Amino acid sequence: MLNRLRKLVVKTALPLPVTARHVEYSAIASADDDAVAPSDALIDVALKCVSRTRQISMHAVTARMTGPPFYPEVWPGEHYRLLAGVSAQIEPKTVVEIGTATGLSALAILQTLSPGAALHTFDIIPWEQFPDTCLRGEDFADGRLQQWIGDVGNAEVMRQHAELFARADFIFIDGPKDGVFEQKLLDQFSSMNLPQHPLLLLDDIRVWNMLAIWRRIRRPKLDLTSFGHWSGTGLVSWV
Repeated sequence: MLNRLRKLVVKTALPLPVTARHVEYSAIASADDDAVAPSDALIDVALKCVSRTRQISMHAVTARMTGPPFYPEVWPGEHYRLLAGVSAQIEPKTVVEIGTATGLSALAILQTLSPGAALHTFDIIPWEQFPDTCLRGEDFADGRLQQWIGDVGNAEVMRQHAELFARADFIFIDGPKDGVFEQKLLDQFSSMNLPQHPLLLLDDIRVWNMLAIWRRIRRPKLDLTSFGHWSGTGLVSWV
């Protein structure tokens, strides 16, 4: 079905139905024939995280930015406050982020990270080489934040960090959304078993290349887009 839709979009060059700063093609699909549904436990966690998010300010994060638009202040509509809310609510000891970029997500999580907890962020580009980075050297000084350079979509790189992922209890995935990377990553998670049964938060689940990947997840999952990123936010209980 997705292939037919893709061909239709390309063949007819469908006009965009709305005007906005950023528009993406997506699709809607029935939920009754999805293989899995959110568990009661996942729904309970999600509601508590959303409630916690309402109490959090992003002023300290946006203070790092050189100018507008101040995306961390936008909620619902962006995921930064939600990330902080999840961190505050579930109190993870080991957080893994896939995709450092400018560091805004890492700073949001760090803001509510419990004492003694740590955030490990992965990217293929060192943070200081990323244009408009909001990170500073002192953010890494106490060891609560650490960046690893490597493509975790690669099985060998993942093997090198297997012990870290085995300890993770919260994983935020904000990769390239190329229709390949995220599926490889999730497949590797399945083979590793992830003994801590972490909570996963996936970005952009309603973007075209992510539709099939999100649909294929066979674990309790919940679409939290209305409380997260406009392009899709998905919460998964890796049990």
